[in-house]
Amino acid sequence: MVVLVGNPRPRSRTLAAAQAVGRRVADRLGLGPQATTIDLADLASEILTPVHPRADAARALAASATVLVVATPVYKGSYTGLLKAFLDLYGPDGLAGVVAVPVVVSGDPAHSLAGEAHLRPLLVELGATVPARTLALLDSRLGLDSRLGPDPRPGPDSRPDDLASTVDAWLDRAQGPLARAVGGAVGQGASAPEHLEATR
Repeated sequence: MVVLVGNPRPRSRTLAAAQAVGRRVADRLGLGPQATTIDLADLASEILTPVHPRADAARALAASATVLVVATPVYKGSYTGLLKAFLDLYGPDGLAGVVAVPVVVSGDPAHSLAGEAHLRPLLVELGATVPARTLALLDSRLGLDSRLGPDPRPGPDSRPDDLASTVDAWLDRAQGPLARAVGGAVGQGASAPEHLEATR
């Protein structure tokens, strides 16, 4: 399980939510409690440079995942430019064999389809298997309870169980397709421990 976060702000609410989603998905799929996180905010200064060794290491790590949670805030109705710049480092089918879970965090319920319209097709274009609909989270409802971990900056209207309830409701529908896809992907990818230094 690898969690890839495309928020340009370090230690963002998107990061905390994505890590919580990763833990919950891993628990439901029996993948173990540990997930590796790639916070692109830490790599932003080198992604667009001619030589980007840390970004390359992170790219290889993400491509080696069995399950890759890809999370982004909604910017201008789509994913962030930082996430797009990172994913542009892949060639065709760069995420082949990876089961991807797209997650979008938006400030407006009207933007809940941004993941389906933009992020999911991008992941499919890169060869990832995306068996479930995008998990759409509302920024103001990112209160985290003890099952998912504390949120040091809960939204003003959040309730402690908002994120847990949203993720569990999504997993009630998505767990079957995800489990079948993961069953087909296991054994196709190799682990890449040498790339762990690129992550947080």
